[in-house]
Amino acid sequence: MKKETEIGKEKKILVTGASGFIGSFLVERGLELGFDVWAAVRKSSSRKWLQDERIHFFDLDLSSDDRLRLALEAFHAKHGAFDCVIHAAGATQCRRPEDFFRINAEGTERLARLLVETQTLTGRFVFLSSLSLFGPVREADGTPILDSDTPNPNTAYGRSKWEAERLLAGIPGLDYVLLRPTGVYGPRERDYYLMAKSIRQHIDFAVGFRPQVITFIYVRDLVQAAYLALERGESRRAYFLTDGGEYGSRAFSDLLQREMGVRHVLHVKAPLWVLRMACFVSGNVAKLFRRTSTLNMDKYHILRQRNWRCDILPARNELGFTPQYPLERGVRETVRWYKNNAWL
Repeated sequence: MKKETEIGKEKKILVTGASGFIGSFLVERGLELGFDVWAAVRKSSSRKWLQDERIHFFDLDLSSDDRLRLALEAFHAKHGAFDCVIHAAGATQCRRPEDFFRINAEGTERLARLLVETQTLTGRFVFLSSLSLFGPVREADGTPILDSDTPNPNTAYGRSKWEAERLLAGIPGLDYVLLRPTGVYGPRERDYYLMAKSIRQHIDFAVGFRPQVITFIYVRDLVQAAYLALERGESRRAYFLTDGGEYGSRAFSDLLQREMGVRHVLHVKAPLWVLRMACFVSGNVAKLFRRTSTLNMDKYHILRQRNWRCDILPARNELGFTPQYPLERGVRETVRWYKNNAWL
């Protein structure tokens, strides 16, 4: 059996979105497995989490066919082709809906198509999509979303990911796998961190009075699945990813409270119309000042959804995916990181 550090030996991997939360963990794992890691980052991106001297940086402009083609051709002439690609780059917040499609759909299609056309990829293309493709599917009966269900996204972000998947399917000769994770949390991530800050201030805010079933995946489990998908799983197939558990609406906040040692928390539950109004106002104010906002109508549709259950059995059986971080362990690791890095 190969040692873990030899799994990627003599293999070149391109990781896009490398400076981001998930991307930085993908880069670290690639180095641990022995890959020759090329991190695609913009010149303006922070490299705070990319300090390892073994990392090669690659400036890729996914907005232009001509510039991207030239960059890939120049790379191929000097270094040869990539053995595999994990595409984690994308936008989760945009001022305009069309920007989601330009970045998440058109950018993804352009990268995959030109990798094939320039022969700069010899192996698999793994695309990080999202469970949000399915919007309110199966909310009526609360049963898990299945891979046979038809996507029905109700956010601009979800629709852009669905369009990206459809565009990839139209690229001849592309060997790809789609990963559809639920909410991803862990060190370096900002949205769940805001919840921790709120609980540290003794307030837990939730919306909606109907029961809610939520799923999560710790970032290292998602990274595990991405590297498994490079070698395993059916080509042109999509896989749902969670930690295998299903949780009530207060599970995450209760674990944060316990791990941070916060004794008393005021749990505030507001009706959905309050959330809708807050998201509408915040989103429009942000547009007025040409900024993005965490609270917007996309976020409203995500937070109001009651059922985030999905079937990860295909990922277990076909990828060999075995989650290592149930929510309790993942939250403990995350809070420890917050404290060690002075976020709390």
